[in-house]
Amino acid sequence: MLPLPASAQEAVTLDELSVAGEAPRPVAAFSASAGYVGGVTGIGGALQPVASASGGLVSGAQVNARPVTRPGEALEAVPGLIVTQHSGEGKANQFFLRGFNLDHGTDIALFVDGMPVNMRTHAHGQGYADLNFLIPELVGAVEFHKGPYFVRDGDFASAGSVRIDYLDTVAKNVALTSIGSFGYKRALTIASAPLGAGNLLVAGEAQTYDGPWDVPDRLKKLNGVARYSQGTALDGFSVTGMAYWAKWNATNQIPERAVAEGLVGRFGTLDPTDGGDTGRFSLSGRWSHTSEAGITRANAYLIRYRMNLWNNFTYFLNDPDHGDQFRQLDDRVLGGAEASHVFSGDLFGMPMENEIGIQTRTDSMRIGLFNTTRRQFRSTVLDDRVLETSAAFYYENRVRWTDWLRTSVGFRADGYYADVRSDTPANSGRARDGIVNPKLGLVLGPWADTELYLNYGGGFHSNDVRGVTATVEASGTLAPVVRAPFLVPSTGYEVGVRNRSIAGLETAVALFRLDFASENLFVGDAGTTEPSRPTRRFGVEWTNRYALTPWLQLEGDLTVTNARFADRVPDTGRRVPDAPTTIASAGISFGEGEGWFGSLRFRYFGPRPLIEDNSVRSRATALLNGRIGYAFANGVSLSLDVLNLTNAKADQITYFYESRLRGEPLIRPPGQPPQGTPDRHFHPVEPTAVRLTLAGRF
Repeated sequence: MLPLPASAQEAVTLDELSVAGEAPRPVAAFSASAGYVGGVTGIGGALQPVASASGGLVSGAQVNARPVTRPGEALEAVPGLIVTQHSGEGKANQFFLRGFNLDHGTDIALFVDGMPVNMRTHAHGQGYADLNFLIPELVGAVEFHKGPYFVRDGDFASAGSVRIDYLDTVAKNVALTSIGSFGYKRALTIASAPLGAGNLLVAGEAQTYDGPWDVPDRLKKLNGVARYSQGTALDGFSVTGMAYWAKWNATNQIPERAVAEGLVGRFGTLDPTDGGDTGRFSLSGRWSHTSEAGITRANAYLIRYRMNLWNNFTYFLNDPDHGDQFRQLDDRVLGGAEASHVFSGDLFGMPMENEIGIQTRTDSMRIGLFNTTRRQFRSTVLDDRVLETSAAFYYENRVRWTDWLRTSVGFRADGYYADVRSDTPANSGRARDGIVNPKLGLVLGPWADTELYLNYGGGFHSNDVRGVTATVEASGTLAPVVRAPFLVPSTGYEVGVRNRSIAGLETAVALFRLDFASENLFVGDAGTTEPSRPTRRFGVEWTNRYALTPWLQLEGDLTVTNARFADRVPDTGRRVPDAPTTIASAGISFGEGEGWFGSLRFRYFGPRPLIEDNSVRSRATALLNGRIGYAFANGVSLSLDVLNLTNAKADQITYFYESRLRGEPLIRPPGQPPQGTPDRHFHPVEPTAVRLTLAGRF
């Protein structure tokens, strides 16, 4: 991230309320993207000043300077965050941060334009966060926090939260087209114009992609955004509509033994009918007002969402005759709102701010799990109707005690209610739960352009509510199950330092610890609950952003984490499966206005334990992506992205579990699930691919 301008750095003080809630965006002068259009981010601009060593802001220009394979990878602009994929391109990404395998979003809270992306009680996995509707060129800025220290962050935010804001207007309209390896084609247009007292922005995107797979993904995606806005981020409003639809085939992870035996190639599949389709349609609005009484903000949203997934991860283990493919259906309407008010005052003559806020969300959904063969229905495992609603109240007090000491003290209270109507009557029921968490922060300095941060806070994630009300297995055996807790608490600690003593360089180091009381989860793939053990993670993060000149920027990040189960179970290890120990990245971007521009990005995803005793581990993945382009004086630009520049034969993801190939022996112990062959199952990184983008600004 580029160092904030002086005005933005001053905004972290509490002396002037008029700027404390609205720090100016960091603006990048360089142009390392053929499609980035710049513009104004209005409603939903900068939130509260960054109050930890691990939080920050990333400009849209910096996001778009990254050559990426898929939209979700734009989030790798957040230091220490890995975004990958283990299935078809229409499926939600998999995330890794701070020693967490976050699956599709279990403990990282994602927001786009004020709307939550995480889906609770989802058919495929708790917290499922599908970012494939993201249009990177529309991103105005990204704000990120790590750890459960911030009052606005609730469910799914224990490891961190990321808020993405779209532009209200663009400096110039843009039309671009991209073509590339493996059938990649993309077209995008973005335009804005004055309308009445405000501005209208519209954007449309279409994409197709096959990938290197033996069975092509045949991804088809349509995406659109329309927004009307008036005023500014402090006094104004906006109304936004979004529509997204996608359909794809999927090559899921495959066992190493299938490749070694020549049954499939590295890019092959054991079930060519896996895949899915999804749609997301939303209407949202934001409003803000500033007066002598303070800053008031409100936003509301309504989302219609539907998803079908066909997956087969174990092949012929559970059903040797028909195979183990299943369909997961998620069909829901969700809506919610948030309102907050920030007002200033003084405490014994010392500048003070107070913030109060409320949040609410309700999901009404149908969730189904069905056994299938080649996408044809065979039987129903579960078909449930669920209503889940929540409300939260938060308060924070911020005081500047001296020129070198400021504090924040707050709390957040969350309440949840759910009503489950299951096709297995014994699993129907109602559930309630609540949690109150403190949030504390201390900032010392600056001394010699250095600040010291101390943070503490409680957090939580919700579990799939079907696992909270269930009493028997939904698989047909009706065996009793242990209910999962509704809300699982976490506790985080962090001490960090940020230094800006060298012109253009911002460097930060953070030491952190995060404890989870119990990571009991509902396993959507099987329709059962699987309680796990308490965990503890501690580690260190080092982030660096260096603007050598207005046209040349460097960055480098390193995260090292120790993740362990906090209890001791005889004959069982303490390693947390799939928890990354080391994540590192480095990059260089150059370009300013007309002429040459480019970027080079390196990302290292270290080896991970795949089972508790650490006897089976994944391999490391190191990838290098590059971009080179030229911007002409007439507004036309041409760029070439080269993905996986070194053609690394690495894995996007690796798991270790039992599966059965056709013809392999099958063991059925009495009263036990069928046993297959334990093996590493991997999804490979795509080989070297090129993408050429032609863009015009007018």
